[in-house]
Amino acid sequence: MNNTNGLGKAAAAGFEAGLYCAESVLQSVADHYGFDSPLIPRIATGFCSGMARTGGTCGAVSGAILAINLMSGRDGADQSVEPNYAAIRQLVERFRERFDSTMCSELLGCDLGTPEGQEHFTKNELWHRCRDFTSGAADMTADILSPR
Repeated sequence: MNNTNGLGKAAAAGFEAGLYCAESVLQSVADHYGFDSPLIPRIATGFCSGMARTGGTCGAVSGAILAINLMSGRDGADQSVEPNYAAIRQLVERFRERFDSTMCSELLGCDLGTPEGQEHFTKNELWHRCRDFTSGAADMTADILSPR
């Protein structure tokens, strides 16, 4: 994987500055590719914390999917979805290989939708893991989007 582009570091910095996982990944990719929109990072917010603390897909993965869509999604019904879908499948496969899951509750070992889960998250400083997921997803996205 080509990590020389610095997107992982940029996403981690965004996370440490207060953006959440999905927001950080999407913002770092958009910034890197010069895509400026008032919708970024706001369109990613509900994907953070495992789909708004439901234990669903990791926000870093969701942010990466949004970023890939931003760069390779369709502009109309006459275009094929296949290049985009192939990139998304590649991302999910790489993330799962590296972190063993794409589900927030499995990655963290707690349910962020409960006070007990949030306490466990805080007590065990699991934000470090989320920062790593965020950085990893951004690097993977950059590698997938890089011209070969």
